[in-house]
Parts: sequence; structure tokens; C-alpha cells
Amino acid sequence: MEDDGAMSSNQQSRNFRKYPPEMRERAVRLVTETIAEAGERHGAITRVARQLGIGTESLRTWVAQAEIDGGQRPGLTTEERERLKTLERENRELRRANEILRTASAFFAAELDRPSSR
Repeated sequence: MEDDGAMSSNQQSRNFRKYPPEMRERAVRLVTETIAEAGERHGAITRVARQLGIGTESLRTWVAQAEIDGGQRPGLTTEERERLKTLERENRELRRANEILRTASAFFAAELDRPSSR
């Protein structure tokens, strides 16, 4: 942090880093292998995260999602999550279109109700 308490641009970009899919897959695989070798989960994610220079919580989220996708843990799979996002986006667009149509309908109905100036 800088003296004024604000984060430098380097720290900001580090907090919002986008990791390539290959890196995510490799990190999840390493965690899985580490757990299999050690026989326990405790500390595996933190160790691998430090080795690869990845945020611990990011890696924890990736591992949890991989377990969901693999059927080892309950939750929405990646495909289901994407489908849900698509449906929510479509729903928003349809609601917006309906509101526009409702407003236009009310406008034209008011126009028809006005006495003609002819």
C-alpha cells in the first residue's frame, strides 16, 4: 500500500488477476495429487498455492468447482452455472423489452383516447 492508504496499480491488478485455464487445471491436479499422496486435505491447497504463486482462496474455489463438476460434491456444475447465467441474461432482456412494449402501448392508447384535432 502506498502512504495515502490507496493500493498501487500493481497491487490492484494482482488482486484481480485472470489465470489461464491450463494453469487452473494444473493447480487443481497438483492439489488432488498432493491430497492422494499425503492422505489428508489439511494444508494441501495452501502449499500448492504458495508453490505456484496463486491466491489460496482462488485455488480453493477452483478445487471446489472441480469436485462439483466431478460429482464428488453437491452444487451447480460449470455447465449448469453457464446455462443459469444465460437464462438470467435472457430473462433481463425480455423484462426490459416487455417494459418498453408496456410503455409504448400506454402511450398509443392515450393517443387514441385523445379527441382528434381534425
